[in-house]
Amino acid sequence: MKLKNKLQSFTSQNRGLLATNFYNLETLRGVLRAAADLNEPLILQLTQSSIDYMGLDTAVALGRAGLKEFGVEGWIHLDHGGSVELAQRCLDAGFDSVMIDGSELPFEENVKITAEVVKRARKYGAHVEAELGYVAKLGQSHESQGFTQPEEAKRFVEETGIDALAVAIGTAHGFYKSEPELQLDLLSDIANTCSSTLVLHGGSGVPAKQLQAAISRGICKVNLATEIKNIFMKTLQQQLRDNEEIDLRKVFPVATGEITRLVKTKLEIVKNNKFTEVA
Repeated sequence: MKLKNKLQSFTSQNRGLLATNFYNLETLRGVLRAAADLNEPLILQLTQSSIDYMGLDTAVALGRAGLKEFGVEGWIHLDHGGSVELAQRCLDAGFDSVMIDGSELPFEENVKITAEVVKRARKYGAHVEAELGYVAKLGQSHESQGFTQPEEAKRFVEETGIDALAVAIGTAHGFYKSEPELQLDLLSDIANTCSSTLVLHGGSGVPAKQLQAAISRGICKVNLATEIKNIFMKTLQQQLRDNEEIDLRKVFPVATGEITRLVKTKLEIVKNNKFTEVA
């Protein structure tokens, strides 16, 4: 099924679709094991940094092979693409979906760059996501606020033709210093005004009840990245402390298993059923 159709179906069911970043073979297998065990679909996301680290063709091949091996319904998505050129490279490489992030540009420039990516993606039958508003990136202040406004979102979607819109309703990338408070009434207004699928960036650290409330009010795609990196590295650090083991094949699986536990929990949350901790 095309990603656009899956997102539309899940939105109508008040269900979320989890989008997880992966950074190497271990993180990929960790998220896919979780999806396979729960028989849930999953979006695999790659940023430019991950593409530069693994190589574009290698990263895509890993993702495709992993989806096939684990029998998971999934899609490969460019997360936070910063240029038309990068989006084009990913389209040529066979990505199912690309994000063009012009959120820090003036509105008209954001529209222009996004519309160009949409035009190119249509030739591939690919899905396009964009962002409007201020969702703090790693290293940026969480104090600044620039919430997405409903009428502006409506105009943006109409002028660009995007399939999905990442909205600013109180989340941020990275960990939070205090519990975030999502602007749920604003989200409802955006959902009632805007025709595209709605996306929540900065899902790491958002409490389960708030995530589920956001999904019930229109969010469908939920991004998860920081918590994956964090649990993998923290587990590795603990395993390697006072440990003389040199066989990475014995050390890495422990950290990979912790990713699986984490992602299982998140998958249960975004289904928007009553939340229970996964053992």
